[in-house]
Amino acid sequence: MKRILTAGVLLPVLCVSAGAAEEGAAAAGAPLWLCLPFAALLVSIAVFPLVKPLWWEKRQGWVVAVLALLFLIPFGVLNGAGASAETALECIVNDYLPFIVLLFGLFCVAGNITLTGDLAGSPRVNVALLLFGTLLSSWVGTTGASMLMVRPLIKMNSWRKRKRHIMVFFIFLISNIGGCLTPIGDPPLLMGFSRGVPFFWSLRLFPVMLFNTVILLCVFYWLDMKAYRKDIAAGMKPDISRPGTEVRIRGLHNLVFLVMIVAAVILSGTLPTLPAFQTADGRVLGLTLPGGVELTAPSVIEMVIILVAALLSFRTTDASVRKENHFTWGAIREVAVLFVGIFITMQPALMLLKSHGASLGLTTPMEMFWATGALSSFLDNTPTYLVFLTTACALNFTEGVTTTLGMLPPAMLAAISCGAVFMGANTYIGNAPNFMVKAISDENGIRMPSFFGYLLWSLLFLGPVFLLDALIFFR
Repeated sequence: MKRILTAGVLLPVLCVSAGAAEEGAAAAGAPLWLCLPFAALLVSIAVFPLVKPLWWEKRQGWVVAVLALLFLIPFGVLNGAGASAETALECIVNDYLPFIVLLFGLFCVAGNITLTGDLAGSPRVNVALLLFGTLLSSWVGTTGASMLMVRPLIKMNSWRKRKRHIMVFFIFLISNIGGCLTPIGDPPLLMGFSRGVPFFWSLRLFPVMLFNTVILLCVFYWLDMKAYRKDIAAGMKPDISRPGTEVRIRGLHNLVFLVMIVAAVILSGTLPTLPAFQTADGRVLGLTLPGGVELTAPSVIEMVIILVAALLSFRTTDASVRKENHFTWGAIREVAVLFVGIFITMQPALMLLKSHGASLGLTTPMEMFWATGALSSFLDNTPTYLVFLTTACALNFTEGVTTTLGMLPPAMLAAISCGAVFMGANTYIGNAPNFMVKAISDENGIRMPSFFGYLLWSLLFLGPVFLLDALIFFR
């Protein structure tokens, strides 16, 4: 418990999201106070949409630019302009660019698929859709499933007034918990696969996922039934033109482009391990940019495939489909602007995590579950997973799952995997699709909780579930 509390004390220092600079930048100095620009950005995201919404909408790009410079300039003074430039370039090229291209591709392809018919949002229908999306997440990724399911769920519940809880549980289940069964589901597991964890090993996490899903869906059904009855009592009724259940899907051919994107993600994890994509000294083939930053060939291939899929999706889908979906570029634009700032200003905290992660003294599955999960709530869960995977493998276990980093017991690997995947649901910035679902929901008239409001939702509903996980599966 003492070690878990130690990790909790470090959490405010290491609170960050998405992306990571690798070895070169991590070796540079990063004093504690350099985390302040990231903290300021989080506060801005949480406060300004509430107190100055119009100002924030017009000026968020300037806020992001100023806070990024407030990290890069002092970092350059301490470590040299070259180190500062290299850190920014490494972050943009190898972390932010693949992230935003993937999100853009899925946003475009999913926006060209629309579901119409007389299936109205009711507690039973919503539970069925959330369950389907949760199971889908492990096979098309949490981001893919989120982008595919968010608009149909919003459309089916458009007649209702009380519906913010629907999108909150959508983020809990589809955008996070459902992605734990395969390396396709969530980037941390893809990182594990590229480090030698067997592709289907994570299927053994199904009991944990099923346990969490059943509890959350039961709680959701109770909440949704109460809200549904209030909406009906207020005279609200779904717009169903004729009896029966008729559902039609337009743009279904876009599933081919979704498969292209999933294939691109799989390739990005497998190509670096092939000899054809490695140099004589074992490095991944790629283009060397100024400062020694590597733009790898597998990363370029992934991004090209995704952009081609997005282009073909638009070229082959009638514009009326996007009109039915109320498709605009506002959500992806907001995510692109805010996350470039998050990716850059997060770097000092990631450097501190890399420097001190091994010194936390975490040696049991329960400790790894809480430490990995707590940091993944604010950091990008992929580098957090890798840090604790490396830390666990360094404990010199003699039996268990063999990886390129070492050997570790299945319970330890399960704890790290579940902590990284599940607890990304704790905040809007804990996992890539969370903020996108929020942005699309806001754009469609659903008043989502504020940053801190959402955090309260996660503490209230996810906290007890994760506590049960720790006591039942990771003791």
